[in-house]
Amino acid sequence: MRSVSITSLCPAATGAGAPGLYPRSASRPHLRSRPRPEEGASRHGFWMSFTLPGDARSPFIGRTAVAAALEAHGLARYVWPATHVVDELVAVGVRNSPGKELYVSLRHRDDAVRMLVWDQHPRHDRPDVATLCETRRRRALWLLAAVVDDWGGEWGTGEAKPPWGGTKSWVQLPR
Repeated sequence: MRSVSITSLCPAATGAGAPGLYPRSASRPHLRSRPRPEEGASRHGFWMSFTLPGDARSPFIGRTAVAAALEAHGLARYVWPATHVVDELVAVGVRNSPGKELYVSLRHRDDAVRMLVWDQHPRHDRPDVATLCETRRRRALWLLAAVVDDWGGEWGTGEAKPPWGGTKSWVQLPR
């Protein structure tokens, strides 16, 4: 297998970074899924989360897992936008924190699909670098913005709260 080099979108990337938060192997994603009827969700309500390695193959793995989960729970109408969304969020997460694990969460509740991708890209101390880094991330997500807008959804990015740190990106696709 050949190695693929990933260049960071961040203007301050040094190549050195904090170790991953999850001790499990980065060679295989960890999947967790279970119905959550106690939350008053519709009959198809569920949630799923998994970690992915900071690797060029991860967007494909994320798309495949999300598509399979939505189809298995009778939510095939969401497969097209959700797979585009997770592909874009994971690809940008990998570009911003190459080699570090990403956390992906998918939830269906109240007739909406919600996705969250958390990457380990740290907060910048210098405001000018932080602004440039955020601008590059948002520009890289132009296709995601178009898909979410077409579906009447919402999306955004922000700093993840301590103790984890990093950046979280989220999308909500309504019915």
